[in-house]
Amino acid sequence: MKKVFIYSLLLIAGLGASQVLPRLLGESFGVTETVIRLLTMFCLSFIMIHVGYEFEIDKSRLSSYTWDYVVAATAAAFPWIFCACYFVFVLEASSNWWTYEVWRDSLITARFSSPTSAGVLFSMLAAAGLAATWVFQKARVLAIFDDLDTVLLMIPLKMMMVGVRWQLGILVLLMAVQIWLAWRYLHVWKIPITWPWVFFYAAVIVAVAEGVHYGSALLDDTLPIHLEVLLPAFVLGCMMARPAGADPHSDDMLEEREEGPESPEEQRVATYVSASFMVLVGLSMPLIKQDLETSWGVIALHVLLITIVSNIGKMFPAFCYRKEASFRERLALSIGMFPRGEVGAGVLIVSLSYGISGTALTIAMLSLALNLVLTGFFIMMVKRLIAQPLPQPAPAQV
Repeated sequence: MKKVFIYSLLLIAGLGASQVLPRLLGESFGVTETVIRLLTMFCLSFIMIHVGYEFEIDKSRLSSYTWDYVVAATAAAFPWIFCACYFVFVLEASSNWWTYEVWRDSLITARFSSPTSAGVLFSMLAAAGLAATWVFQKARVLAIFDDLDTVLLMIPLKMMMVGVRWQLGILVLLMAVQIWLAWRYLHVWKIPITWPWVFFYAAVIVAVAEGVHYGSALLDDTLPIHLEVLLPAFVLGCMMARPAGADPHSDDMLEEREEGPESPEEQRVATYVSASFMVLVGLSMPLIKQDLETSWGVIALHVLLITIVSNIGKMFPAFCYRKEASFRERLALSIGMFPRGEVGAGVLIVSLSYGISGTALTIAMLSLALNLVLTGFFIMMVKRLIAQPLPQPAPAQV
């Protein structure tokens, strides 16, 4: 758990710096912010390529993945719905809670609570030595589906703000093509898999994503296409062939599975990337401002309540998979879905870009920050829940 503790400290350090740097650098922070965003995308791409490399799909059990998607969709939808209702019926209870604008803004802002941070979750679970567990294997599927569902549901929400646009259709088509490629060419593409090559692949994915974004912005700057690097990086990892004898799921390679492909050097580089990613996720948090009439004490209470509400929404997997795992494992899986990160911060940035502001947005930012700070605690809870109980001595014979 030493590595989990270090990762947690790095998250907190990055989070603290995210609130200091903009004030220190002033107008020049724009360049720094761009560098942070690109480096975050790069590290996430590196991590997700390794996740895809280790990913397995049993094509004879397609129905089980359909159910996994349903579970992941509920784990993404319930926090969103619960938080949106909280914003509307609690924060706006004495004002215009019934208006279309209030519901629209609340639904967009509350989407911050939906996505589990796949990069943070996988890095933390691996650091805790849980890569060989059922919880890790199932979380790897659910977290990816969870983030995919978040991106898909952002499309109709964006339509509520800007109307039906061709860019949103292109985005759905690109996502569908990537999913098909992962399915059709699972582990058949023979390309180098050592860390310098994975660095190169991650950089190319970031460059393509940025190119699509800026190219579409030149055509229509009101709604550029934002291609998340998580899915293409994961798909590339799924397509990468494994050399003979390099199955990451074999019993004699459980230690290597925690961080990526085989050699100690590969593990060391993956650890450095994951550690950097923790700092960058914290740095990616938007600047939290208090320019409201509401006192900090009241805001703190709302932050605590909305965090509890959003995490309750993540508990649905605990009631599923009864034939596959014990209740302790299923509860650990649900808690493992609590960590939020770069995708949730991205949703808040989208909210800011549409001019949404006010108490709800401040509470959403602080709740996301609180979940980041608690990530290490969540992982320790997961480890404790699935720890093997000590054997009990046999009762003495009378």
